[in-house]
Amino acid sequence: MGRKLLTEHINVAGIRNLDVYRTQGGYETLKKALGMKPEEIVEEVKKSGLRGRGGAGFPTGMKWGFLAKPEGVARYLVCNADESEPGTFKDRYMMEFLPHLLIEGMAIGSFALGCRTSYIYIRGELMYVYHILQDAIDEAYKAGLLGKNILGSGFDFDLHLHCGGGAYICGEETALIESLEGKRGNPRIKPPFPAIKGVWGCPTVVNNVESIMAVVPIIRDGGEAYAAIGIGKSTGTKLISACGHLKKPGVYEIDLGLPVEEFIYSDEYCGGIRNDKKLKAVVAGGSSVPILPTELILKTANGEPRLMSYESLANGGFASGTMLGSGGFIAMDEDTSIVKNLYTFTRFYHHESCGQCSPCREGTGWMEKVLHKILDGHGTLADVDLLWDIQAKIEGKTICPLGDAAAWPVASAIRHFRADFEEYVRNPQNIIKDHHYYRVNNLVAS
Repeated sequence: MGRKLLTEHINVAGIRNLDVYRTQGGYETLKKALGMKPEEIVEEVKKSGLRGRGGAGFPTGMKWGFLAKPEGVARYLVCNADESEPGTFKDRYMMEFLPHLLIEGMAIGSFALGCRTSYIYIRGELMYVYHILQDAIDEAYKAGLLGKNILGSGFDFDLHLHCGGGAYICGEETALIESLEGKRGNPRIKPPFPAIKGVWGCPTVVNNVESIMAVVPIIRDGGEAYAAIGIGKSTGTKLISACGHLKKPGVYEIDLGLPVEEFIYSDEYCGGIRNDKKLKAVVAGGSSVPILPTELILKTANGEPRLMSYESLANGGFASGTMLGSGGFIAMDEDTSIVKNLYTFTRFYHHESCGQCSPCREGTGWMEKVLHKILDGHGTLADVDLLWDIQAKIEGKTICPLGDAAAWPVASAIRHFRADFEEYVRNPQNIIKDHHYYRVNNLVAS
């Protein structure tokens, strides 16, 4: 049974309310942190080995250590709560039920970084969560846990909640900063990085919801205790958004290093594939990471059991591996159309491209059109090669990672499931006639 560092109290009745949260030890860690030196808190986060839980997996303590500290210049901690990666919903779940855990983490992190004002940037579609968070912030102010002289420590700290407009691109930290400043959410060219020049030109750290929540148990128990959980450089626990054709979809907190096969099939976690069908493929870290067939998601190309960790999932590179990413775990059964699924992803990335970079702006549209042609029964084998060529011209050639996010699913789908594409080309009538997408759009061949 895995540890429950973040979700231990999530089923306690009324836990989103301050009084109940405090009965479970809430804000005791903030009290402890305010008695420490800021640099000691940063050191504990470094010792923990915590890596960013939003997708990139960059060491959080190292990121905090990069923050510039010029005299007389404000610093900011910004929580990226713009969770918008298809297949990922664990941050929304945590904010809905444990808003005070996020607020406590923000206060501890801001004290450690010398921030007197910080922001939570939440996705526009999550208005019900916005109101839950705002109520919790109001409670914390009323109780003296935010505002002037917090808990008599002399630390003044204000926390603001900002609602975005619902753009996927604003999950990228510099686009988020642009949006927070009231501008269009276009990613910035780096350098300078936000740690040097972020919100309003001031040093800024942007962390994911789960990353900031994890700071609470790290400071409560110590960085070394946190690092003792997990495997290798993948330390601690990780929230996984499990969905797709699973018997028990939901949000799970796992010890990093759990075998993928155990996560999918054990009754403690997902309970196997719905209707006892065979597993065909898995997207392990949200829609932007490479898709893997059953034989490669359960074992590496070397035959070793694949683990739920940054290193194990990446074993083999993109030729035979993938990424842990944001933990958006999508399982697909034997009846799944990989081509149709890819079309859905590609249409999404085309719609969400900010249009700033030509390879992404034009390339995502071309990939959508080619995939639609194949699904419509008019594709050729040359179109499959064209898709491969287009994705290769997008990857690594854009300001932000959205171009990569659009290219990687296409590349991996063709690499591992080329036969699915060829079946559409060679026998289109046998496939498209039963597809719901085409029924509702009146595109069924007579």
